Amino acid sequence: MDFVNLFEQFRGLRAMVLGDVMLDEYLWGRVERISPEAPVPVVQLTRKDHRIGGAGNVGLNLAALGASVSIVSVTGDDPEAGILRRMLSEGRIGVEDMLSVEERVTTTKTRIISRNQQMLRIDNEMTDPIDEGIEGQLIDRVIRRLDEEKPDVLIFEDYDKGVLTERLIRQVTAHCRQLGVITAVDPKRRNFFTYVGVDIFKPNLKEVREGLSLESDPVTLDALRNADEALRSRLGHVYSFITLSDKGVFHSDGRHSEIIPSHVRNISDVSGAGDTVISVAALAFAATRDMGLSAGMANIAGGLVCEEVGTVAIDPHRLLQECTRLLT
Repeated sequence: MDFVNLFEQFRGLRAMVLGDVMLDEYLWGRVERISPEAPVPVVQLTRKDHRIGGAGNVGLNLAALGASVSIVSVTGDDPEAGILRRMLSEGRIGVEDMLSVEERVTTTKTRIISRNQQMLRIDNEMTDPIDEGIEGQLIDRVIRRLDEEKPDVLIFEDYDKGVLTERLIRQVTAHCRQLGVITAVDPKRRNFFTYVGVDIFKPNLKEVREGLSLESDPVTLDALRNADEALRSRLGHVYSFITLSDKGVFHSDGRHSEIIPSHVRNISDVSGAGDTVISVAALAFAATRDMGLSAGMANIAGGLVCEEVGTVAIDPHRLLQECTRLLT
């Protein structure tokens, strides 16, 4: 594989991300004493910054690899939404089809960090499904954008925050199938078995076990093949792509399957790693139609971002170097 040429191909691809966007807020500080009021550390704040999370982070990873990206989602009508829109636009991500709704809040996750370790996380969010009126507007926007742009791939990024509903998922999947647009999904429990007929279904192992009510058996190829067969009986999808944490990834087309082991890394933070994995896998598959190669590249990418503290997009230069070193 000529990875230099492949990465150049990424620049000609168009991608759409549909799902739950988030704002990640980081409060960095020093801990030098315990509070006299309660047995908790006192954090002396030294720095505050914001990063893009959730479906926005998927878009950021796609854009970092050179693809043209648009995002469709729902936020609140609040200051956090303004910060998120500005950061997405600065990341070269189209935000024209993001809806601001007064009745909702923009999902914001505030993390307090000292000595590169997360001490506390505070979530401000709504997880109720969007109402039928907003759902209809979102479906119309997605269908119109699909017809206008005919992207190479659409990624459902589901964090169970209420943006992705059963009707939206089914109508968008059917329309993508009509247009020949590749569909990839990073699912969560509420809609786990709604993604019928997608091209790439990418849960993690914990989600597979919960969805299929499986015991926590050892991670073996036979056990994963059985899980893959059970998923296919419900979803009828094309490719299973299951992340296995520190054990790597599993992929299958129903006939051929493989576990790709993880590579040794100095893990600092796993935040956002799943976003990077689905982004790289979907874009590589859109360019090559080779799921084995796409899974191998995504496996490397997930490990690379875990070496960084906080949510970060993949560094395309590092990914190119590592793919060339490890996959050729």
